[in-house]
Formats: sequence, C-alpha cells, structure tokens
Amino acid sequence: MYNKDVKRLKINYKTLEEFKKFKEYGIQELSMLEDLQANISENEIESPFFGIYLGDSLVARMSLYKRGKKYDQYFEPSQEYLEIWKLETLKDYQQQGYGRALIEFAKSFNLPIKTSPRVKSSEFWNKMGFTPVKYDMDRDLGENPLVWHPAGVSQKA
Repeated sequence: MYNKDVKRLKINYKTLEEFKKFKEYGIQELSMLEDLQANISENEIESPFFGIYLGDSLVARMSLYKRGKKYDQYFEPSQEYLEIWKLETLKDYQQQGYGRALIEFAKSFNLPIKTSPRVKSSEFWNKMGFTPVKYDMDRDLGENPLVWHPAGVSQKA
C-alpha cells in the first residue's frame, strides 16, 4: 500500500519542475503551472498547493484556497469555506486513492468546500460526496459548481 500523506507544497523552482510533469500528461486547463509561476517567491509564504509524493516524485496535487465569509454565496450559515481550484493525479497513478486522499485532507478542515469540476470528472466528485448547487447565472458565471458541507451547514436556497 502506498503512502498517501498530503503535504503543503513549497513555492519554489523545485516544485515548478515537478508541476511540469503534470502538464505533459494532463489537459491544459488543469495545469497549475501558471498558478505556481505567478506565486514563486520565498518558501516561507504559505502555499495554496498540496500534493502527495511517492518517493521523491509528486504524483497528485491540488490548489486549495481559503475564502472569507464575506465571499460566501453558497453556504448557510455564511462562513469561511475552502475552494478547490484544481485537482490532478498523474495518469499512471489514477484510480489508486490519491485524489480521494487529497479530498479527505481538504474535508479534514471541517469547512464547507466548493469546486468547479473539469473534464468528465462528475463521477469522482459524486463519490466524494459533492453535490451540484442550484445554478445562478449571476453568481456562477458559466461554471457548474459542486459543494460539500460538514454537519450543521447547508446550501443557500
């Protein structure tokens, strides 16, 4: 059984090199390379990137951002929530629990989570307990958000 410990990724050039491996295998819109390049600075800055290593190789990653209560348009009562922008596992490591481990890590913060799934991934998100929101054209801007919420939190009507 592989170790699926999720680690906060450092924002540095070594991580940038690891991200290039994903761009080779993944679909362009899922690439977090541009996000990382825009944020490269010192390692001490809190990175929004998390990943799972197998040995020295990054095999799965996600962008996880904390959003303030004032931006919450999805949950009742209004509160801070997490937003998963991108989640990706290298092709050779898919369907081995790495994506699930990243989602379980995000859920461990016990905050509601919003994501906008990409490219035929709805089955995965359904398995992870995410549900669609009632579409609001002004709020959702062409996306089809999915949400997960802990006990005591519901979707805004």
